[in-house]
Amino acid sequence: MPAEPRRRWCEPRRGRPRGDDRRGAQVRRERARAARAGARREEDLPHGRAAACGRAGAGGLYVGEEHGGIGLPRRAAAAVFVELARGDTAIAAYISIHNMVAWMIDTFATDEVRAAWLPDLSSMQKLASYCLTEPDAGSDAAAIRTSARRDGDEYVLTGVKQFISGAGSTDAYLVMARTGGADAGGISAFLVPAGSTGLSFGANERKMGWNAQPTRQVILEDVRVPASHLLGAEGEGFSIAMRGLNGGRINIAACSLGGASWAVERAAAHLRERIAFGKPLSAQQALQFRLADMTTNLEASRCLLERAATALDEGSPDAVRLCAMAKQFVTDQCFEAANAALQMHGGYGYLSEYGVERVVRDLRVHQILEGTNEIMRLIVSRAVLDGAA
Repeated sequence: MPAEPRRRWCEPRRGRPRGDDRRGAQVRRERARAARAGARREEDLPHGRAAACGRAGAGGLYVGEEHGGIGLPRRAAAAVFVELARGDTAIAAYISIHNMVAWMIDTFATDEVRAAWLPDLSSMQKLASYCLTEPDAGSDAAAIRTSARRDGDEYVLTGVKQFISGAGSTDAYLVMARTGGADAGGISAFLVPAGSTGLSFGANERKMGWNAQPTRQVILEDVRVPASHLLGAEGEGFSIAMRGLNGGRINIAACSLGGASWAVERAAAHLRERIAFGKPLSAQQALQFRLADMTTNLEASRCLLERAATALDEGSPDAVRLCAMAKQFVTDQCFEAANAALQMHGGYGYLSEYGVERVVRDLRVHQILEGTNEIMRLIVSRAVLDGAA
């Protein structure tokens, strides 16, 4: 009987796969399935999962109950964002932006506009975007060039907004535009409905993270809105924007804390399960110490976040400084913790199906938006120096 020819290493095994091969094939199928699921998640627009959050009341966290909101204080709302971010950091961050717009409408809009918009925004049947940043006006927000001129019972808006979350997929755009002089006192706030004539959008930006929400330019070419869509009075827009950003800084810090907490928990589980050199990684003292530092920094972040949110709720004179401190410290510490969690996973941390690399990518932008962390340090240092004068 002739001997069976030797199978070359590169040739597939014929017949039914044996034990190890069957397990390997199953692992490969599961990884492929998880990767496809992850890819789908990163292509989602905000509407799908945001609508589910809206049904739970997450669309009007600070909105009054008369318009469908639940009227939470900032400290309680921050706890909500921590938990939302444990499930999806980018969607939680978008919902925080949506809530900021809803709060601005509830606080500064006319009764007519509140009644028309807040019920659907609170339920997230309609979604909102916040439009402050421009191609040449980022940290220097008072330098915006978008203009709004009064024409009878309407305002006509012209300009371009940059890096707008949800743009092209949302229903309402809260736009900061210049109605007066070149300083901060010349800025006003307007609510622009989607579908307005002259409103268009740039291409969806390709980003490092936050891929569960689209980011586009918002282009306004002689867009007309009713005069009733002015929030507050002319010239109050910059003040409205800054008040909104104080809460936004707390929210984005909360989203960082939620995402990082999830990543650190996954790292701890991996250390317990992964065997190297005959024992679990959790037996390595260097990794124990690193995990202790990560956990301590997250707990310190939680304390500062709660302190800042309480100050904002109470109208404390320290609120602006504390919100800046919380935003800078929490987003820095949480990014470092998530990045360390990825490192603890070794090569597995770099794979999309484990989820940690996505959290790292999503958290990175939190150190930039709602005021860069360098600007947060300026706010804090000026408060300290002014207090010492």
